[in-house]
Amino acid sequence: MATQTSKRTLTYGQHSILQTITVTPLEQHKDGYWVIYIHGGAWRDPTITAETIEPTQSILQSSPNLTITGFASIEYRLSPHPNHPQDKTATPAQEYRNAKHPDHIRDVEAALAFLQNTYGFGQRYILVGHSCGATLAFQAVMGAVAGHREQLFNGGADECDVPTEPVSSSPEPLPPRLVAHPMAIVGVAGIYDLRQIVETHRDISEYRKFVEGAFGSDELLWDAVSPAQMVGSRGVEGGWKTGRLVVLAHSKDDSLVDLGQLETMRDSLRAWEGRKAQAVKEELTSNDRRVQILPITGEHDEAWSKGEELARAVKFAFEELRKMGLSP
Repeated sequence: MATQTSKRTLTYGQHSILQTITVTPLEQHKDGYWVIYIHGGAWRDPTITAETIEPTQSILQSSPNLTITGFASIEYRLSPHPNHPQDKTATPAQEYRNAKHPDHIRDVEAALAFLQNTYGFGQRYILVGHSCGATLAFQAVMGAVAGHREQLFNGGADECDVPTEPVSSSPEPLPPRLVAHPMAIVGVAGIYDLRQIVETHRDISEYRKFVEGAFGSDELLWDAVSPAQMVGSRGVEGGWKTGRLVVLAHSKDDSLVDLGQLETMRDSLRAWEGRKAQAVKEELTSNDRRVQILPITGEHDEAWSKGEELARAVKFAFEELRKMGLSP
């Protein structure tokens, strides 16, 4: 059982009061992992916050044999929500929710870089995302995310001996470069193909509304930022060269995100799974990769509101890493 040291809220940006991370370092495990959570909420729901990790974290902290070095839960700038309107003239700029892509993914990458620079865990973290948080988790390891990150050569940064920096048309400063990508990603009830989820639910206007609210109406852009659509050097295959494990969790009871999202993502990851990982020198294991499907139960938000199923997905990831020789 992990022993809590202290819970802190850290600020990683200056644009918004939402640019914070809730951090709980634990009693150190030499070979442990940080569990870093990205909440969902369709890129816009202000009622779904970093604090929603608490039921899951409580379960994991009371679970024996989990080598967790710390927990972090990332807040990021949000797009406008029709049910939570704000008066721009009366709302302080740092509290006004008007984010558009690439604001969300910029914030996630800046938060991850901040955590790495502060705690020095390198690749030893499991990135966990629920719903659109799973989208952001996979976008963070893609070779290129349109409108945000394009490599200066035809390939990923790991293929070049010369240091490269992302370029962007955005006027904002670039977030710090990540020191290392995660060892594993756990996507729970994830959205992986924007065009597909809008088409699947074409009779429900809210799906198009929340996608357009975050990314605009250009469907080609939707494809270019969808982890299940981008392949080769621009996708997960080209960007996440050191990654070892993906867990895709989905509930048949989920009435908001359909199983088709998981199936499409599973298919898109076959090329990534088939390539050997670039193992760091300290690793004495093979460089195999795994993509695992985990059926869970309950409605869409019950995974985090109750905590049991989100915690089960994280535990499952630790079990798989242990089988692969990557966790004690």
